[in-house]
Amino acid sequence: MSTRESGTRWTSPAGGSSRESRSGTPGPFPVHPERNPGVPFDEGAVQDIRVNRSAVERRAASLGPRRSIKKEWQAAWLLRAITCMDLTTLSGDDTPGRVRRLCAKARSPVRGDILEAMGLSAGGVQVGAVCVYHTFVRTAVTALEGSGIPVAAVSTAFPAGLEPLSTRLAEIRASVEEGAQEIDVVIQRQFPLLGEWGALYDEICAMREACGGAHLKVILGTGELGTLRTVARASQVAMMAGADFIKTSTGKESINATLPVGLVMVRSLRRYREETGFRVGFKPAGGIRTAREALLWLSLMKEEAGPEWTRPGLFRFGASTLLADIERQLEHHVTGRYSAWHRHPLA
Repeated sequence: MSTRESGTRWTSPAGGSSRESRSGTPGPFPVHPERNPGVPFDEGAVQDIRVNRSAVERRAASLGPRRSIKKEWQAAWLLRAITCMDLTTLSGDDTPGRVRRLCAKARSPVRGDILEAMGLSAGGVQVGAVCVYHTFVRTAVTALEGSGIPVAAVSTAFPAGLEPLSTRLAEIRASVEEGAQEIDVVIQRQFPLLGEWGALYDEICAMREACGGAHLKVILGTGELGTLRTVARASQVAMMAGADFIKTSTGKESINATLPVGLVMVRSLRRYREETGFRVGFKPAGGIRTAREALLWLSLMKEEAGPEWTRPGLFRFGASTLLADIERQLEHHVTGRYSAWHRHPLA
């Protein structure tokens, strides 16, 4: 695929279309089912990344008008969206009671009568994870016990990430000790803005080590990175450093998840898989509030990365209000009527 067609130009670390594997075998890597272990930092590979902005924006704009998912297919995709949702509360007025209510909704995100009308059992649909501040990790873990739903913690001086690295690493370790199985970390945006890619790589490597067995989701804060090229380079560095997921935003920036940014990040992880054989997940977060938007993101993942990236192991929505609209759409599917918002409380 040409640069103009793909919108993004990459050069592999070895300077060609393939590279030697760590075992010395030449050629493309096989696809591995295990976690991304990271690869050695390669400054040249990062600097060589280019993005054709007009091509990216043209491709992103084509997603909506060309897609029309109706009836049973739409309902099925909306149920899939729920399973890929990190149900989130990250407000200054969070309380243990609010977190417990959120966890109850995570266990049963769709009203039982709607599921029954669709031929599904109550409890047959669950969200991908519950995301909370470090302070509420233990509360969420206790509330979700036995459900199989993991707790994700934002544990690095969220949302700015400007505390000393030692403090942020200590918070990661504390969240893991409290039972968090996923850690959403924020990077210091000054590193990509100043082109200090080695420093960014080292920071994320340290965070990956602090996570231990917990999965590392790296928030890039794309709304503050300035250009799509910087987004692509930051994505590559995060994956090199061992990220299990790359995530667009904290949800606190003025600009959060957008389709052009998502397209650049998805093509970054697709290329990383082609070069290393390791899969990295993707999480758009912030500003995704409607069922229609959820369908657009799922279409992007299916077409650009493949069906495996439409499942919770490799794709998540960062969402706090999206669930209510999806539940309303599902009720419309079974009754033909739209109900009032208060019939679908988030928690």
